[in-house]
Formats: sequence, structure tokens, C-alpha cells
Amino acid sequence: MRKSNKPLLVVLSSPSGGGKTVIASLLLRRHPEYSRSISITTREKRKGEKEEVDYYFVDQKDFQRKINRDEFVEWAKVFGDYYGTPKKSILKTVGKIKVLLLVLDVQGGLTIKRRYPESVLIFILPPSLPELKKRLVNRNTDRPDMIKRRLRTAIKEIEFCKKYDYLVVNKTLGETVELIENIIIAEEHRAGKMFLDSFFKKNQI
Repeated sequence: MRKSNKPLLVVLSSPSGGGKTVIASLLLRRHPEYSRSISITTREKRKGEKEEVDYYFVDQKDFQRKINRDEFVEWAKVFGDYYGTPKKSILKTVGKIKVLLLVLDVQGGLTIKRRYPESVLIFILPPSLPELKKRLVNRNTDRPDMIKRRLRTAIKEIEFCKKYDYLVVNKTLGETVELIENIIIAEEHRAGKMFLDSFFKKNQI
């Protein structure tokens, strides 16, 4: 069982349209003890998105200044826009919450794993590529050429799922959320050497 004042870092990754953002929102509604790391991006705000809830929206000059000041745990350029995870989003949660969700692409997820080996990486797959295309079309945020580009990128990203700790197929949102909840519960109860050493020191016979 984990015993630490540091939150369990849980990375949710999926191709565009795979459902990672919606799934994170549902997990947060069901678990007030969870929090989400809000990424910083240079892309335009989409309809319905809110500042400091979905992302921190900045221009490229501001993003570059943050890179120069070493303010990111990880950052990447995706489809022409920059995305980054601020260090303070992780540091400020120490001792305050149990689980910190990070909604990232595969580049960001693997960087987090290198920096925080104890983090848990969950890759969310669509049931099929035709279903993913349908979801992207229904999202109504991209032109047809961008949808094709996202699908080509999705195929490349799916290759990285073998580097993740868990793979979940997102058939229905309810089922997917429950599966991820079970993964988090299992990880919270994973036996750790530091905890066991402490237990036996306190309970010597």
C-alpha cells in the first residue's frame, strides 16, 4: 500500500477524439479527492472550453518565455501548437490530494514516466479506427483534412501503447471510467518496500 504525502500521478493518453479529457472530467466529478493538472497551450480555445479549467491559454511568446525559465515538467508541439505541463501543477498538490490526473499525449506521458517512474500510464484506445473517425467528425471542431491528419497520427500514437502500464478500450464512457477507477485503486494498494520496512519496524515481535 502506498503511504506518501505525494499524490499518485495518473497519466491518461489517447489519440485525438479518444475520450481522455471527458473521462478525466467524469473521474473528477466522482472523486473530490482527485485533482487534474491543467496544461498550458498556445492553441485557440474551443467552444465550451474555459480558462484555468480545460487549459491555460497563452500566445507563443509567453510559452517560449516559460520554456526559457524552465517552468515545464514536459512540453511538446502537437499539430502546430504547443502544450506543456507546468511544474507548479505537481508541486502544489503534494500533501493535499490522493490522485493527480494528467491528460497528455504519448510524448508527454512517456516524459512523465521518465521523470516520475512511480507514475501510472493509462492508454485509452477507441474500439476501432472507423469509430474514432466518427467521434472526430461528431466533435465538429476540425476540417476534413485535419481529421485525416489526426487519424494518421492516431495510428502512430497507438504504437506507443505497449510502453504504457495499462491499456483500456473505450467502448462506453461508464465502463471505461469504472475500469480506470479500479486501476487507480489497485495502484494505491500496491505493496511498496518503504511502507513494508516502516510497518515491520513499528510492529516488531
